[in-house]
Amino acid sequence: MLRRGRPPTPAPFLAPSPGKSAPGGVSLLPIFLIVAVDVLALTIMLPLLPFYAEHFGASPAVVGLLVGAYAFCQLVAGPVLGQISDRVGRKPVLAVSQVGTFAGLLLLAWAPNLAVVFVARVLDGLTAGNLSTAQAYIADTTQPKERARAFALIGIAFGIGFLVGPGASGYLTHQFGFRVPILGAAGLSFLSILGTLVLLPGGKPEHGPTDDPNAPVAPGGRRLRVLDWGTYAGYFRRPVLGALLLEFFLFTLAFSMFTSGAALFAERRYSLHGVPFGPKEVGYVFMYSGFLGIIVQSSLRQGALVRAVREPRLVLLGFVTAAAGYALLGASYGISSLAVAVTVASFGTGVLRPVLTSLITQHVSRSEQGVVLGLNQSLMSVSQIVGPIVAGALIDRRLLTEWALLAGSVMLVGVASSVRGLRARV
Repeated sequence: MLRRGRPPTPAPFLAPSPGKSAPGGVSLLPIFLIVAVDVLALTIMLPLLPFYAEHFGASPAVVGLLVGAYAFCQLVAGPVLGQISDRVGRKPVLAVSQVGTFAGLLLLAWAPNLAVVFVARVLDGLTAGNLSTAQAYIADTTQPKERARAFALIGIAFGIGFLVGPGASGYLTHQFGFRVPILGAAGLSFLSILGTLVLLPGGKPEHGPTDDPNAPVAPGGRRLRVLDWGTYAGYFRRPVLGALLLEFFLFTLAFSMFTSGAALFAERRYSLHGVPFGPKEVGYVFMYSGFLGIIVQSSLRQGALVRAVREPRLVLLGFVTAAAGYALLGASYGISSLAVAVTVASFGTGVLRPVLTSLITQHVSRSEQGVVLGLNQSLMSVSQIVGPIVAGALIDRRLLTEWALLAGSVMLVGVASSVRGLRARV
């Protein structure tokens, strides 16, 4: 319902009913439901994959390489999928990406050895355009002032996924072994394919890409080619935008170090009734983090945090709390101190992703939004290559505290950058 005294908002997620267009846009309910189911399938794998790889004899260092291989394939394929989505539309590319995830999960469930596990993750990585395509869809259908709230929908979807997926994964693994939760993730992935085909409006972008650089394009913009790094570098040279892109990379680097190493860290650091943490306990930790993420993202969704603190200061606050949370994690040895560390860190990471993405898209023209969203995805892929490899190498050497402190130190660099750029962004 619109507030009295305010003009009708163009924000599409305020559509009067599911499936209907709001004033000035398309309802984001379908994309939210699709992403939520997709993320649920992803988060089922989060506490399970490291233990599954260890089941086949992988060391923590090899687990890091396994996670990094997926991200490397995503880095190569992401810009290609982005270009295709600009030309043919978001819906078919999203569907193809989801089919790749579905096939990769089926192969993973029936993997006879570690080599096939790698093949399954490579297949999934080569078709992993789900999140970037969903972000482009949101950029296509929202106005700049509403974008932080719109991107928070993806954050809420992640929160729901983290709330349900890891806990369900841990419980199912404990009761039935590794294969059942993986097949469950595959089933959810299949549901997301059906959701895309049935719920999401189709059609090409408003103005398809052409060879004319002055031709109009879709609000989500056009993507660059895989190796068009010179053009990407130009965005880093812009004073405000370059700092925001750096901060997004720092956030995703530290976060990928945390998510990829958390299971193996917990297995080696914590125990319950004398038994080391396994998929079930790690799943519950991620579940708690997801619950906190929903609270933070809901506050962003309603605009309360943005109105109270403003987006540039939220970035600073997010980096400070995330750095503190990771530092506390490195110093924790008991379950109560683990809960405190996760609480503090989850607030920071819950704030940073949507707010940084929103600020980045606000500092480029409408026709460049697709480029920077593709650049964001590339930065995320690079961080998800480097972060897990570093995390795996440290944990393999039992440098557990150092792993957490390094993630916190990366966030401290983000603090310094956001402090330096705060005045220019307010």
